[in-house]
Amino acid sequence: MNEITLSPLPYADNAMEPTISSRTVSFHYGKHHAGYVNTLKGLVAGTKYEGLSLGEIVVASRAAGDTAVFNNAAQAWNHDFYWNSLAPEGKGGEPSFALKAAVDAAFGSLDACRAALADAAVKRFGSGWAWLVAKDGKLSVESTANADTPFGTAGVKPLLVVDVWEHAYYLDWQNQRAAYTKAVVEKHLDWSAASRRFGNV
Repeated sequence: MNEITLSPLPYADNAMEPTISSRTVSFHYGKHHAGYVNTLKGLVAGTKYEGLSLGEIVVASRAAGDTAVFNNAAQAWNHDFYWNSLAPEGKGGEPSFALKAAVDAAFGSLDACRAALADAAVKRFGSGWAWLVAKDGKLSVESTANADTPFGTAGVKPLLVVDVWEHAYYLDWQNQRAAYTKAVVEKHLDWSAASRRFGNV
């Protein structure tokens, strides 16, 4: 039986400072992310979703049109993926040879890929996410609104994500979404993790 739990952060809560402060992490992870997990637990108790993994709940609730379950499950999944898309400055590594070749084929260069991801994040109206994804081995950037996620979509593999809900940056950056996004994309993306995910496409 699967249990829905709040996954531990893969680093200390001050590991992204000054880009993301420990105060932001305490609210973002400790309140928002935890809130989605706890709400989901209550929603699935005694239902057909009880005993499913988080990913299975995302897929099943989307197919069934169960909005409340999907929103909380997807947000729990998205946040877990977000924390695991980041690394302390200088610790994110470089794309593998295969991922770098795919980046060059899709965008022309790694810098252009970063720019496309940042642009998608800045231009996402309201709350949402900017994703680097592999679609049948080819890379693209897309953004999703609110809780929506490319996870569970046939042929699509999320590689990295930037959270552009205001709670991800407002304590540190106020309304400067572009500055927050630039700092995250240039300093904190975990390309080693993205390479492992791409290798499993």
